[in-house]
Amino acid sequence: MLAFPLERSQSTIFFSATLLPMDYFMKLLTGIADHPKRIFQSPFPQENVCLLIHNKISTKYAQRANSYDAIAETIETVLGTHAGNYLVYFPSYVYLNEVVERLKVKMPERQLLIQERGMTEESRDAFLSRFSSANEEVLVGFAVMGGVFGEGIDLVGERLIGVIVVGVGVPQLGLERDLIKEYFDRDLGSGYAYAYQYPGFNRVLQATGRVIRTDTDQGIIVLIDERFTHANYRHLFPFHWRGNQVVKNIHELKDKLTNFWEQMSPGSNADS
Repeated sequence: MLAFPLERSQSTIFFSATLLPMDYFMKLLTGIADHPKRIFQSPFPQENVCLLIHNKISTKYAQRANSYDAIAETIETVLGTHAGNYLVYFPSYVYLNEVVERLKVKMPERQLLIQERGMTEESRDAFLSRFSSANEEVLVGFAVMGGVFGEGIDLVGERLIGVIVVGVGVPQLGLERDLIKEYFDRDLGSGYAYAYQYPGFNRVLQATGRVIRTDTDQGIIVLIDERFTHANYRHLFPFHWRGNQVVKNIHELKDKLTNFWEQMSPGSNADS
């Protein structure tokens, strides 16, 4: 039986924008899944964000090498629809670097920012300082999900207008994860979900949460992976993702993004 420090307290309150799925975090943090809970809906206008799922690309580990060119083409398509600052999140540095090498052939390196391993506080600050609201051309940062740029950063307004997430965020296989899987297989019969799927999806939520930080922010989110349309992932979607749209190729992607930015442009009659 696991011992939880919370057993020594009279009451505890947990709150976060990414405590989903709730039962997973309640079990993980307290050992009990039936504590009182409340989910508050996003206060931000849903029409200010365009959430698209590209479900014709697989980022599963065994198929990643076959996805590099398609991922690069998809990113290039997104960036071509509207100038501004973007962040692209990958499940690993290897995956990130493979795609970046392909984009370097087509884009000026001044427009590319790349997260490196073991960045100092000064280098992290320099990375974020490049995301200026005064930028008039495309700037795209490449980062790793669950890393220093995956949560806890506020790039408000024009400092960030879009996030692309490559993959469902599943952590790398490892002894610790496998031990967690074995425990929850015995306890709940849901070992893989607790050890890999739920932590991975939480990374996705954290990454996508970088886009809309205030009620006036506008931006786009593109999720790339066929698994985002599977039932075992769709039931994890937060309520404010209910307006998501699925695209099957870069042409549909371009059309939907272009339409969104036209509606968001000053003088648009989208609200009339």
